[in-house]
Amino acid sequence: MKKIITYGTFDLLHWGHINLLKRAKSYGDHLTVAISTDEFNEMKNKKAYYSYEQRKIILEAIRYVDEVIPEKTWEQKAKDITEHNIDALVMGDDWKGKFDHLRSYCDVIYLPRTANISTTKIKKELLLVNAY
Repeated sequence: MKKIITYGTFDLLHWGHINLLKRAKSYGDHLTVAISTDEFNEMKNKKAYYSYEQRKIILEAIRYVDEVIPEKTWEQKAKDITEHNIDALVMGDDWKGKFDHLRSYCDVIYLPRTANISTTKIKKELLLVNAY
């Protein structure tokens, strides 16, 4: 069985997220998704609309996702890869080069982002709509 892992906040889930999860799953048989905890997001000066537990429930309902684990620190990736017997780390290409140091643990694959969609874009557009 080939195991894949990806990381993210996955807040305000949109079709770009689904596209990433579908493409990540296509590289193997089992997809683990590590989602940033609320505490980790706070350390990153990031605020998610949905709590970790709510985002976990949403991701667990997606057919491409086999397992959801918490991401608590930047440094945990090597440990996750080893403990979960991961064969490949898949990330969006906005992270290109940032995880190359993990190639000694598993394959590292950067996928092109889905064009014209992001959580940041949605939040900005919602602010504009609500400004009227």
